[in-house]
Amino acid sequence: MLVTQSGKLVEIKKWDVGIFFPTCTFLTISANKWYKEQPPRKSGTLVGYERLLERVNAIKFFIDLYFCDIEKVAMENPIGIMSSVFRKPDQVLQPWMFGHGETKGTCLWLKKLPKLIWAKEDNLFEEKTAVEGREQRLHKLSPSDERAKLRSKTYTGIAQAMAEQWG
Repeated sequence: MLVTQSGKLVEIKKWDVGIFFPTCTFLTISANKWYKEQPPRKSGTLVGYERLLERVNAIKFFIDLYFCDIEKVAMENPIGIMSSVFRKPDQVLQPWMFGHGETKGTCLWLKKLPKLIWAKEDNLFEEKTAVEGREQRLHKLSPSDERAKLRSKTYTGIAQAMAEQWG
């Protein structure tokens, strides 16, 4: 049983599509410096062997999701370890392809789903075009309690493309 946003109770016997966004903390390459043995961090950031154990768990979770009992699956994650321990992604997107002025390599591993078509390929999103002025703002964010949340956000243009093309 599942409760929808409107509060309705729904029974789903079999999912048609699973679109998963597993946490990238231990899968991304941007934190590789924390895998070497070093003294514990005051911030609480896991390092060394403890971090490696979390990476192993994250890899297993990712692979279990991909091979779950759902016919069509999309896995989203940034460029990271899954390209070498699992397989290369089927598609690498950029937010600027879907109307956002950002650069952030976003990988998709697809099972029985087509690659997403972006604005310039066939004018699918007539009101949006690929953005010309692109910058890497997310990597320049100052340390804060919100930084991880802001960096992991899915861009609405990409989410809209997923809903329209796979829905």
